[in-house]
Amino acid sequence: MRFATDDGVELHVEELGAGPPVIMLHGLLVGNMTTWYFTAAPDLARTHRVILFDLRGHGLSERAPTGYDVDRMTGDLTSVVHRLTDEPVVLVGHSYGALIALTFALRHPDRVRKLVLIEAPLPPSRLEELRAFMYGSPDEMLEALPDALRDAFRSGRRQGARLADGIRFLARESSLLRDLSSAEDVPDEELAALGCPLLAVYGTQSSCRPVGARLERVVPGALLVELGGGHFLPLDAPRALTDVMTRFIDA
Repeated sequence: MRFATDDGVELHVEELGAGPPVIMLHGLLVGNMTTWYFTAAPDLARTHRVILFDLRGHGLSERAPTGYDVDRMTGDLTSVVHRLTDEPVVLVGHSYGALIALTFALRHPDRVRKLVLIEAPLPPSRLEELRAFMYGSPDEMLEALPDALRDAFRSGRRQGARLADGIRFLARESSLLRDLSSAEDVPDEELAALGCPLLAVYGTQSSCRPVGARLERVVPGALLVELGGGHFLPLDAPRALTDVMTRFIDA
């Protein structure tokens, strides 16, 4: 399914299962809805209506040249929520997708039932790493990827070629880096006002790990879980991540 956001950008959307709605967001650059489609989404779809979509500029969504700031991409999520459900939703986000989910939950507390943040960066904690990745040599970029994506690149399959082409577009033809440079941190007082249950999941080898400790300290009742792996937990620890998310969402 495809539909346009409020500023006219077409998003690619898929649904699995039936039941209370869960919307899952992926991270930037190397992410798309398959981050969840081949990992946690099928398990959650046994008892939930799971909604997946490619962020603008990613996967099969429109390659918009602009609009990669938190405000605009939160607007994209708002379009998805308002278009597809009237019920409060569970939001699951990885990396930048987690930041978008958090921003939506802070702005629309009545629309979010539970929030799952996986490796949320809270800018500017990962901006320099992302900049280094985007301007690195092909070999450096390859080494920064999780094993599954590195294998796809090396195999020469269509998936790897499409991913490489998407990264080139975002790095060279879009405003993504400029938009990320304007990202601001979320103040502790705003985090403390979060009104829904929060699960924060971080990798034991991730540079974002201190953000998890901050969320546990600041957000009332926040549950912090650390899993073995780095920033790409949906690929580094798919089974463990699916299990911990399912227990939290179904509780």
